[in-house]
Amino acid sequence: MSDERRRVVCLGETMAQVTPIRRERLAEASEFALNIGGAESTVALYLADRGHDAAWISDVGDDPLGERMLEELRHYGVDVTGVQRVPHAPTGVYFKDPHPDGTTKVHYYRAGSAASRMTVAALERIDWASTRVLHLTGITPRLSQTCAELVEAGIERAQSSGVLVSFDVNYRPGLWSPREAAPVLEQLAAASDIVFVGLDEAETVWGPRPLGELHQRLAPRGVLVVKDGGVEAIEVTATGSTVVAARAVDVVEPVGAGDAFAAGYLAGLLEGADAAARLDLGHELAARALGSTRDFAPSTTARLPKGAERTGAEPSGAELR
Repeated sequence: MSDERRRVVCLGETMAQVTPIRRERLAEASEFALNIGGAESTVALYLADRGHDAAWISDVGDDPLGERMLEELRHYGVDVTGVQRVPHAPTGVYFKDPHPDGTTKVHYYRAGSAASRMTVAALERIDWASTRVLHLTGITPRLSQTCAELVEAGIERAQSSGVLVSFDVNYRPGLWSPREAAPVLEQLAAASDIVFVGLDEAETVWGPRPLGELHQRLAPRGVLVVKDGGVEAIEVTATGSTVVAARAVDVVEPVGAGDAFAAGYLAGLLEGADAAARLDLGHELAARALGSTRDFAPSTTARLPKGAERTGAEPSGAELR
C-alpha cells in the first residue's frame, strides 16, 4: 500500500440518535442522551480513533442536528470536508427503545432527509488518488433511487480507480423485506472486494447456506467476513478460512457492534495484519461498542466533545494499541 493511498472513505447517512440515559423503555424514560448514529460514520469514527485517515461523505440538513454531528465527527478526527449541508431538508433522527429482555428496538424518522436525497454527484467529493478503501453498506441503496444509483456508481468508480470496495450487508428489516433485499444486496456484495455479513442476517435474507456457497454468492471477487454474534468471526476466501472466537463481554447495548467490528477489521488490513489478527481486532472494537450505549465508544484516551459522557465498560488506551 503506497503512502498516498491510506484513506478509508465511508459513504452513507448518519442521523441524530436519541437514547434513554438508563436502560428504560422510551415510553417510561424521562432523561435522554443525544448522540449521532450511522453505520458508515461509526466505522470512520473507530478508524480515526485508532489513528487512521478516515473520511465521511454524506449530506446533512442545514440545521442544529447536522451541525452537531459535524462538530463531533471533526472532534474525533474524521474528515468531513466532503459533507454537504442541505437547506430545506432535515437531518434524520432515530430513537433507541431498550427492552427489559435485553433487546433494543430502533425507531427511524428519516423520510425526506438530506442524506436520502444524495446523488452520484457526491462521488466528486472523494479524493480518489488518496483513497485505499471505499466503505459502503446495504442501508444506503434502500434510502432512495438516487442513493441506490450512488452506491452502484461508487463501486464502479472505485474499481476503475484502483480502490478496494468494502461492503457491509447491514440488512435492516425496517427498510425492506428479505425478498426485496436479497437480489440487490447480493449484486452489490458480489461486486465488492471485502464483504461483511452477520450469520443471522445472511440466513434471514438468503436462507441457511454453507460458508463456501455464501462466499461464492457474496464475495467471489475477494474476502467474505461472517460475524456469528458472540461466538466467532470467520474470514472466508477462495483458498480457505480463518476462525477467531469472540471475546467475552458484558453486553450493555448491541447496536453499533457490527460497525465497530468492520472498523477493526479494516484497521488491521491497513496495518498489514494477517487474517487472524484482523478478526481479533474486529472483536476488540466490537467489545467496546457492546459495553456502551453509544454506537461509537471512544477510547479512554480520547477527549469527549462538550456535554458528552462516557457510558459502559470501555478498555484503556493501552489495550487499544
